Amino acid sequence: MTDPPARDVVLLHSTGQGAAGWARVVAALAERGIRAHVPELPSDPGLLAADFAELIRRHVGELAAPVVLAHSGAGPLLPAAAQALRASRQVWLAAWVPDPAASFAEDTGRHLRDAFNPDWIGKDPIEDAAVAAAFLYHDCDQATLAWALEARRLFLPRGVYGQRLPLAPEIPSTYIVAAHDRTIRPGWQRRMARERLGVEPVELPAGHCPNVSQPQRLAGLILEALGPGATATRPLLDAGEHLPR
Repeated sequence: MTDPPARDVVLLHSTGQGAAGWARVVAALAERGIRAHVPELPSDPGLLAADFAELIRRHVGELAAPVVLAHSGAGPLLPAAAQALRASRQVWLAAWVPDPAASFAEDTGRHLRDAFNPDWIGKDPIEDAAVAAAFLYHDCDQATLAWALEARRLFLPRGVYGQRLPLAPEIPSTYIVAAHDRTIRPGWQRRMARERLGVEPVELPAGHCPNVSQPQRLAGLILEALGPGATATRPLLDAGEHLPR
């Protein structure tokens, strides 16, 4: 007898948004019968990847083989969190995939020009709303942009970024490329998926934050990651359609 498909998803927010930034994806998943768990991650420089994994495990409780998704700079947290939760799949959303031979700080330093849009380097989307609008939320309508700006929050796991972190190859991975990303180059995202994870990435026509601009399409891709038995309860919306505001 095969195990039933996972019905729980754990969503790890990026370094520029708090848990509130997942609200529309949580609602879109709920429409499909999927429970989403969204821990608020603390900016404690003393916490390492194993510490975050334990915090996440305590927050979500006992789940049966959930899918765990990390966005952007939360990527280095994903392998340890997925292992702690005994995840059925890891999903990387425009996320940094660790190089086990280098810390995040070392890795980004080595690949700064290959990995990042040069116009993005040195910008601060937390303090500067215009920067956030131009680089993170450029594919949002005005009402969605206003909401996204309110969800901004700095999350900086400095301790994790100094670690050399193993991947979790025993847990299958899906990589979702934000094809219109203005921060982490889409080409670099594809390269990390292929070279570090050994998977062919999925493309989403969105900027760096599809959780904001494309919640329905992102929910559909998460549904696919849950497995063939996880059937949607409603069709996907068209590209320009948004959840109620």
